[in-house]
Amino acid sequence: MPDYTTSETSTLRSTADEPERLRSLAIELAEAAAAHVRSRRPEVFAAGGPVAGAVTTKGHVTDPVTVVDTESEQLIRGLLARHRPADAILGEEGGGDVGATAPGTVTWVVDPIDGTVNFLYGLPGYAVSVAAVRDGEPVAGAVVDVAAAVTYSAARGAGATAVHADGTVVALRCSAEDSLAVALVGTGFAYGRVRRERQAQILTQVLPRIRDIRRLGAAAMDLCHVAAGRLDAFYEHGLNAWDWAAGALIAAEAGAVVRVPAITVGGAEGELAVVAAPGVAADLTQVLEQSGAFTPLPD
Repeated sequence: MPDYTTSETSTLRSTADEPERLRSLAIELAEAAAAHVRSRRPEVFAAGGPVAGAVTTKGHVTDPVTVVDTESEQLIRGLLARHRPADAILGEEGGGDVGATAPGTVTWVVDPIDGTVNFLYGLPGYAVSVAAVRDGEPVAGAVVDVAAAVTYSAARGAGATAVHADGTVVALRCSAEDSLAVALVGTGFAYGRVRRERQAQILTQVLPRIRDIRRLGAAAMDLCHVAAGRLDAFYEHGLNAWDWAAGALIAAEAGAVVRVPAITVGGAEGELAVVAAPGVAADLTQVLEQSGAFTPLPD
């Protein structure tokens, strides 16, 4: 093993923690997990339905978790144990505490399959999301659209890109739309009945003010769609850190206006996340305020 001085060790650690280095590792982790998810789906759903014991629920009967979710997160945790054993991890399935780390420590925030309902039904639109968070702020992240094999990624201050299955690299830039009346807006709905009813009430006030609404079923992907200009905006109550940490950074680096809860706020608290192209952000915020959407909707 090399014999580094204290100063040299500090320099090496600092270099390894640079956002672009963390971005490269986030891409490696997310792509490895996405390849596993892609290969496992036909095995788990070989006969048109899941094999015995492959699907359970958590929290609500409508909120599924599959054996592949668990496998995907275990794969990422295993790779991190090899590459960066001192880092903390917060995962949707394995837990963790992003607020318990020392200043400057990197925490990896992992959603092993965002859009599990889509994955369950075989609908395109599910992803693996991996973000590196330091001092409460995402500094690097990657989201892989599993079905399309597209990798979205960003590092703080370095912009955002999408790399397609054929190797084409596209610099991401959010929509230039400046009229809310013709904006296409994404949203999502909770699994719990009480929050879902209130979300429906808010939607009745938002929908007449925009072009149309889209509910695609995976928040991380929705945020990447905002980054790519396919959606003009997105809002949703009750997202967890693993739902938005990578995607919000990607959208911000693509020029979007981003308003998300603190990284330590859990989804059960029901706070609102809003990500929008600059030209429609103020007007959408006003509509959401008028509808009472900024009042948290606890689960």
